[in-house]
Amino acid sequence: MSFSNHIAFDQIRDWPPGKIATLSVEELALLLEDLSDAKARLATIENKLRGGLDLKYGPKASAARKAAGKDTGTARVADGRFTVIADLPKRVKWDQPKLARAVRTIIEQWRDDPAQYVATEYKVSEASYAAWPDVVRKLFEPARTVEHGKPTFRIEVQDGEAL
Repeated sequence: MSFSNHIAFDQIRDWPPGKIATLSVEELALLLEDLSDAKARLATIENKLRGGLDLKYGPKASAARKAAGKDTGTARVADGRFTVIADLPKRVKWDQPKLARAVRTIIEQWRDDPAQYVATEYKVSEASYAAWPDVVRKLFEPARTVEHGKPTFRIEVQDGEAL
């Protein structure tokens, strides 16, 4: 897109939303395009920077974690007058069918309450909910809360038109 009188991010950094709302659709479209490009560039830079940090400090951080008897978490690596703090978060995933079998074992064989060991969360896909008969939807409606996400906007040039 090309448009004269292009507004730069530095110009709008301290503007209130009301002032941004006075911009023309062309200016808004350019800003959204610039923002998308900037995010992509920053993501590339971030990935490369994190990769470089991992190559440089990853092995030392891993050794520090191992020495502390852990596989994940925070490790501190000294480098000259700096300390690099390397965090490797733990992400645990549970196999749902295997968990269900374990819960059945607790109920059927141990005759115990699985709520002492696991939290159960019921989920309903919105597509399923929409396809249910009215009587089923009415049964579940009191348990349903609809929240709003953050609004997003895109601006497209209509076919055959140019800025």
